[in-house]
Amino acid sequence: MRYFSGEAETSGSVDELFMREALRLAKMAYDEDEIPIGAVIVANGQIIAKGYNLTERLNDVTAHAEMQAFTAAANHLGGKYLKGCTLYVTIEPCVMCAGAAYWAQIDRVVYGAKDDKRGYSAFHDRIIHPKTEIVGGVLESSCSELIQSFFRNKRR
Repeated sequence: MRYFSGEAETSGSVDELFMREALRLAKMAYDEDEIPIGAVIVANGQIIAKGYNLTERLNDVTAHAEMQAFTAAANHLGGKYLKGCTLYVTIEPCVMCAGAAYWAQIDRVVYGAKDDKRGYSAFHDRIIHPKTEIVGGVLESSCSELIQSFFRNKRR
């Protein structure tokens, strides 16, 4: 596994472009009172799949943004493997979503804010496929502020 901090990445403008779309989806989740996490999957410079958390609406603990996007991407491509694809997600994937990324053989995972409590790296950072490139910290402050705002409002 290769890991790059968002600060040091060279393709920041492209990654930021796609992360902005993931943030837009996260805001849709926020507006629907879902935990505001959004995800997009990109192949050949084009968004092929989108998703945001639907756990409340679907009453399904597995309906994470990444899982929605993986399913949509597999349907778009006509196969279960996402080789040549990049997942953009506003928050570091959980163990379940990291495991799904492993099985899908996705090339890159780009996330915004780290999740120190439930992110995959808090449990075991080898859950992601060893050939998968990880980029963290893309639009980190925007991604972090959105989810913090959501939970602040829930505590009121």
